[in-house]
Amino acid sequence: MDKLKNLYKKEQEIINYLIVGVLTTIVSVAIKFGLLFTFLDASKKLELQIAVIVSWIGAVAFAYIANRIFVFHSKNKNYLKEIVTFVSGRIVTLLMDMFIMWFFVTFLKLDTKMWVIIVTLISQVVVTIGNYVLSKLFVFKK
Repeated sequence: MDKLKNLYKKEQEIINYLIVGVLTTIVSVAIKFGLLFTFLDASKKLELQIAVIVSWIGAVAFAYIANRIFVFHSKNKNYLKEIVTFVSGRIVTLLMDMFIMWFFVTFLKLDTKMWVIIVTLISQVVVTIGNYVLSKLFVFKK
């Protein structure tokens, strides 16, 4: 148990980021699948991208608050600058997500439910890594 506590103390930021990342991914995927498997059709490229964007908005709102409080413990009083920088970084990874979804689901026509799930999960791993790097280097730098 002491080894776990020491590991957590040593790597607290990355562990908390992974936890918040998993929760953010759950928020994003729940919104995306909720839309794609009820109201929207993944085989229609516009509807697919609408689902990606709406899920992104929900995930970014959750991620900003969780990262600010639980991961990076930001004390920055300039909320507007911090939010703009955070959202800007997330726009970069949104474009990555949109491209990955377009390439595999629309271009390669892997638009069955199973492929949409697989591609979404792969995309989320890429996006999560990109988000951490951007947040660490540009948004919540000490």
